[in-house]
Amino acid sequence: MNDAPVFSRPVRVDALPSEPLARAIEADAEERAALAKLNRLPAIAKLAATFTLRRLGRDGARVTGVVRAEFTQICVVSIEPFPATLDEEVDVRFAPPDEKREERRGEFIAFDEEDPPDPIVDGVIDLGALAAEFFALALDPYPRKPGVSFTPPAEQDETGSPFAALSRWPEKPRG
Repeated sequence: MNDAPVFSRPVRVDALPSEPLARAIEADAEERAALAKLNRLPAIAKLAATFTLRRLGRDGARVTGVVRAEFTQICVVSIEPFPATLDEEVDVRFAPPDEKREERRGEFIAFDEEDPPDPIVDGVIDLGALAAEFFALALDPYPRKPGVSFTPPAEQDETGSPFAALSRWPEKPRG
């Protein structure tokens, strides 16, 4: 099994300048096809992201930006394909893995606490994998084609029930 991301644009954290660094990335046709398959979509016409990377302390980084996509989804009501778009904001902090944090992973985290930073793996932040993750998380799990609505079936009265005839049977004498 291959664990390599299908859309990969690695950036070395130690090579980040002290000033913010802008990066624009876009998935090619092969990457879009693989991501469409992974996300069970008929097609992805475009997947692009613009990011700004900033140093965060000595070893960390912060990535902000937006992921934009044009793709095809399947309507859960009509089962018809339809075009969709998304613009998803990104704001993620990264830091080297902290062994103490790994040991505390099972501890209770209060809701008012800030999310811990994502780990920097082998000194690299993968902007492609980040864009693919935010794309996947932004997908509507129950997409509806515009103008399509679900009308539940009318409730059946007792006469329409397949068990209505049973209610008309005479009771057996108990003895």
